[in-house]
Amino acid sequence: MTMPMDLQHASEDFERFLVDARDFSGLATRNQVYTMVQAVLQVFRRRLDVKEAITFANVLPPILRAIFVADWDIDEPRQPFGGRWIMTKEVQALRADHNFAPDTAIKDVARALRRHIDEGALDRTLTLLPEGASEFWYVKP
Repeated sequence: MTMPMDLQHASEDFERFLVDARDFSGLATRNQVYTMVQAVLQVFRRRLDVKEAITFANVLPPILRAIFVADWDIDEPRQPFGGRWIMTKEVQALRADHNFAPDTAIKDVARALRRHIDEGALDRTLTLLPEGASEFWYVKP
């Protein structure tokens, strides 16, 4: 069997995703964007159980999937979906001294993500997750 295309081009696809996330957020460097993306994924993950998280991870491109599950403490207490402002502050708290995520971080990452995955598959998957999951990744058309 040949290697799946998404694995063959994972690095290039991830770089394109980072460029979009950078452009949407107005951040200046790859490192700043990476921290923002990692934080957004972790904040979302904290609101899912393991089965739900794996369901979500399966729609992500390979490198984002790896970031989503990396360093996961599955015993960490599950958090409820709350207001966007509360979750944004949580995003900004990851490595706070080196985190430049704007107040629009969740929306910016959602916009970039939707450009780089099958939106239909994402939206179908989000309906299987707890209330608040779809709103987290919602981007106004």
